[in-house]
Amino acid sequence: MRLLTIVLLFFQVVVTAQNTPIKKYTIIVLKEVKLISATKKKIETAMKMAVSVDDFLASSSSISFIKRGAYAWEPLLNNMSTERSVVTIDGMHIFGACTDKMDPVTSYLESNTLSSIDIKSGQEGSLHGATIAGSIDLKRKSTSFGLEKKWNGAYQTGFEFNNKQFFNLGNVSYSREKLVFDASISYRDAGNYQDGNDNEVKHSQYHKFNTSLGLAFKTSALSSVRVEAIFDEAKDVGFPALPMDLWLSRALITSVSYKQLFEKGLIRVLDTKIYFNAIEHYMDDTTRPENLVHMDMPGWSTTYGLLSKANLKKDRFSSEIQLNAYNNLSIAEMRMYPQDRKNRTMFAYSWPSVTTAFTGIAMNNSWEFSEKSQLNFGGSLGMNYNYSKYVEFNWIFHPGASQEKTRILPSLHTSYQLSVANFNFSVGTGYGERAPSISEGYGYYIYNSFDRYDYIGNPDLKNEISYEGNASAGFKNKKLNIQAKVNYFYIENYIIGRILSLGSPMNYQSIGVKGYTQLNHSTLFNFSLNSEFAIMPNLHWKGILTYARAKDDEGKNLPFIRPLSYQTSLHYKFKKFGFQTLLNGDFEQINYSPEYGEDQTPNYMIWNLSADYTFNIKNKKTVFQVGAENILNEYYSTYADWGNIPRMGRNVFTSLKFNF
Repeated sequence: MRLLTIVLLFFQVVVTAQNTPIKKYTIIVLKEVKLISATKKKIETAMKMAVSVDDFLASSSSISFIKRGAYAWEPLLNNMSTERSVVTIDGMHIFGACTDKMDPVTSYLESNTLSSIDIKSGQEGSLHGATIAGSIDLKRKSTSFGLEKKWNGAYQTGFEFNNKQFFNLGNVSYSREKLVFDASISYRDAGNYQDGNDNEVKHSQYHKFNTSLGLAFKTSALSSVRVEAIFDEAKDVGFPALPMDLWLSRALITSVSYKQLFEKGLIRVLDTKIYFNAIEHYMDDTTRPENLVHMDMPGWSTTYGLLSKANLKKDRFSSEIQLNAYNNLSIAEMRMYPQDRKNRTMFAYSWPSVTTAFTGIAMNNSWEFSEKSQLNFGGSLGMNYNYSKYVEFNWIFHPGASQEKTRILPSLHTSYQLSVANFNFSVGTGYGERAPSISEGYGYYIYNSFDRYDYIGNPDLKNEISYEGNASAGFKNKKLNIQAKVNYFYIENYIIGRILSLGSPMNYQSIGVKGYTQLNHSTLFNFSLNSEFAIMPNLHWKGILTYARAKDDEGKNLPFIRPLSYQTSLHYKFKKFGFQTLLNGDFEQINYSPEYGEDQTPNYMIWNLSADYTFNIKNKKTVFQVGAENILNEYYSTYADWGNIPRMGRNVFTSLKFNF
């Protein structure tokens, strides 16, 4: 054990641990070890085959979205913004280059690239870094080595009528005893969509290209090296809820990893990865002729990282340790000019060249008392360092503010699981801290079109501190599966924007200036109920009910908290045909927050329907699907639609998928 510690510290990498369910799902094979978490969700849905990553995540009861258009939705885990969660790709940290959150990490992948998504709530997600809400890890497809040469692949094409979207998704893999190759490519081209009143929602178009490559080869019977790369490009993306659109966004995400397996002993797997990603993002408003003064807002984000994991197991005790280190540089600019770009009238840094360095160590442990009970416990300790090259922008509002800041970020969590007959129960608690984000700490005149204020960061904000409690109860037999979950967060030093008495707006659309400050505390409660019932062997019902409530230290409502919502669906299979119907909606948003720019949104209900037919072409499985979303063409806007932009009206879609 002492030797392991020395080796890990030598490589200066970060450790992660993962809870294992009561019944073991750890499969140990001679050539590879797969750890399958109960919280992973496969990238598949019966209602619509060609879902985007956002569409799929929306099916989770713990994730909602802020929507600023038809593309690149901002995921909210446990009803908290992305500043409070960690979103990674295969454990790699990636930071968007847009101050307006037009490019969340989820926007740089496509569904045909992924195998599963691992969602961890609260401090259970701290293995990937300091967090309050939890973590979302997007796991890419990785073909296993095989004794025989084997090709696999799929191609999917289709058309959606509302926004005239045409898409092509393709992936292929090749495996043999010592070599594996994975590749994917996708393209989506969509125009403006129409709302439920059949009116065109301007600036809602998008064009997206994504491709990825992965190459792995064995260095010995129990070790391998893997090289991977992702390239993503989006052009001419409209954001109807914002005063600006996206001219171009590009991302290059690369990694090299080495994995060593062990047949015997305490250590079962050692997996070390180095990675690099670079993102460039260019916002402009030249497509908005109503703007008297134009603005360009380019941004760049570059990250280098190192990730190392060790899986350990002895008798009924298992552990995963992760060392994690990364260095990120984020730069964002504002350039104002009249109609001619040559006559620039203003320049400023909205992210003043901010470096963030993080190093942390995390451990998750699982101790099985018996086949029916299990204790999970773990924690992490991270060090976060920030440096602002042009700190004088912050000094305008915060004279003498720190140019550099080092923070220690601890985390602890524990939970107990019990299974009795067909019932299962769990109870847990957690403590964690996070550092302010780049915008919260160093942002300069970041315009928020939701409440129409310019936002200013404060480098000397304190760490947010979260105290968490969670519990779940469930029942499962051959026909019925029902699971209820609840969590509660008490967050000290809650970061939020408040109106500043000094300073005037820079954007002519702004009505004032807000500075990021901290509340004494806030509270957040989440509840979800998931159920499945097999009415007949070929007829299945699913239902989801969620509710959330959040208040600040004065008892006022916090923004972007989902009201009572529901989803119910039926799936019927008859020979080679499949039929699916789904109803989903939100109740009226009663607990909204006018202080933070929200207004009341009415209830709505959406009805979707689809049918598919499976057949073979030369012994290759082929599936054709046709369906319709929002069949009743309801005009609606939800609590999380930025600026109350209306959602898409009736949308008929078709899809054809070949497997080979």
